Amino acid sequence: MNKKIVKEVLSVALPAVAEMFLYMMIWLFDTMMVGNYGGQVAVSTVGLCSEIMTGVVNIFILLGVCVGAISLVSRTLGANKFDLAEEYATLSLMIGIILSLIVSSSAFIFAPKILFYGGAKGEVLRLGIVYLRITSVGLFFNMIMSVLNSILRGTKNTKTPLIAAIIINIINIFLDWAMIFGKAGFPEMGIKGAAIATAFSHIVGFIFISIYTFKYSKIKPRLKYIKSLSLSRIKNLVKLIIPSSLQEAAYSIARILGISMMMRLGEAAFAANQIATIIENVSYLPGTGFGVACTALVGHKVGEKNFKEAKEYANTCALLGLIFMGFCSAMFLIFPKLIVSLFVGNNESEVIRLGILCLMVGAIEQPTMSLYLVYGGALKGSGDTKTPFYISLLAAWMIRVPLMLYFIGYLKSPVYYNWWISGAQWAFQGIFMYLLFKRRFKKLQRDVCEQAA
Repeated sequence: MNKKIVKEVLSVALPAVAEMFLYMMIWLFDTMMVGNYGGQVAVSTVGLCSEIMTGVVNIFILLGVCVGAISLVSRTLGANKFDLAEEYATLSLMIGIILSLIVSSSAFIFAPKILFYGGAKGEVLRLGIVYLRITSVGLFFNMIMSVLNSILRGTKNTKTPLIAAIIINIINIFLDWAMIFGKAGFPEMGIKGAAIATAFSHIVGFIFISIYTFKYSKIKPRLKYIKSLSLSRIKNLVKLIIPSSLQEAAYSIARILGISMMMRLGEAAFAANQIATIIENVSYLPGTGFGVACTALVGHKVGEKNFKEAKEYANTCALLGLIFMGFCSAMFLIFPKLIVSLFVGNNESEVIRLGILCLMVGAIEQPTMSLYLVYGGALKGSGDTKTPFYISLLAAWMIRVPLMLYFIGYLKSPVYYNWWISGAQWAFQGIFMYLLFKRRFKKLQRDVCEQAA
C-alpha cells in the first residue's frame, strides 16, 4: 500500500469511525441503562423504537440526502468548482430540512400505529409511544445536523462532526444516568428520562454544528441559491438521492419485517436479538466510516479525472476496513458472554444464552459486510448510486425476506437463525459489490484512455 494514501485515508476515516461509534454509544447506553433499570421489557421498547427510526432516518437522510451531498460536494471541489459545491450544499440542506420535518412530525403523530404495526404489544407498546414521541423532537434536529455533517465530510473535514458527537455523548450519558435513575437532583423517570436525554443532547449537537458550518466551514450553505433555484442542480442531486434512499429502503423494510416476526418469538428472544444487533452495529462502524471516507476521497479523485488513484483509495479503504472488522469478529468469538452480559442482569439467563449464539454467528458477517460498505461508498463517490441499490434490493428481497418468512415466520426457528440468514445476505452483497466496483472503474479508466487517444 502507498503510505501517503494510507495516511490520508486514516486521517479522514478514523474521525468518521469515531464519530459513528459515539452516535452508536447513545443507543448503546440508552439500552444498557434502561436494561438494568427495567429488564427485557425496557430493552425491547428502546430497541424497537431505535430500529424503526434508525431505518427511516437512514432511508431519507443518512443514506439519501447525505450521500448525495458528500458525492456532489467532493466531486465539484475536486474539479475546483467552489461555487457549485456551495450550491449543492445549500440544496442538500434545503431538501434535508423538508424531509426531517416530515419524518419527525410523522413519528410524533403516528407513534401508536408505527409501533403497533412494528409488532409492539402491551407494556412495550405503551412505553414505546412515550419514548418515540419524545425522541422524535430531537430527531428533527439530529437529521438536519447529519446533512450539515455530510457537507463537511465532502470537504474532507471529518474532525468537526467528531467533536459534535463527543459533546452529544457527554450530555447524553450524564442525563441518562441522572434522569433514568433519579440522580443529581432529577426525578426518577426510567424510559421517559432516556428519551429526554437523547432528544436534548441532539439539539445541543445541532446548535454546535450549525454555528461551525455557517461561520467557519469553507463550504457554506447560502440563501442566494434558494432564491434562484436551479432545477437542473436539484435534478442532479435527486438522481443520486433516490437510488441511495431506495437502497437503504430495500434493506431497512426487510429488516423491520424481520423484527416484527421476531417479536412473535417471545420477549427473551427479541431482547437477545436487539442486544446482539446493538453490538454488531458497533462492529460495522469501521466499515461504515471507511465507506464514508471512500465516498469523499474517491469523489475528489473522480472530480480530478484521476481514476487510477481513485481506485487505489478505494482498495486501501477496503483493506483497512477488513482489518478493523476482522478484529471485531475475533472479539465476538472470544468474549461473547462478557459482551452480552453488559446489557442485562445475570438473572436474564435465557436472554444471555440466545444473545451469545446470535453474536457468535454474527462474527462471520464482518468481512463481507466491510466489502459491501466500502466498495459501495466508492461507487457512490464516482456518482453511481444505482448499482448499490440493485444489489441491496436483490439481497433483501430474494434472500433475506424469503428465508425469514420460512425459518422465522413459518417454522418459528430459534432467533439465531436470523443471523445465519443475515450472513448469507452480506456474503452476496459484499462479493457482488466488489465485482461491480472493478467493472465500473475498469470502464472509467478505459474511457479516459480512449479520450486521450
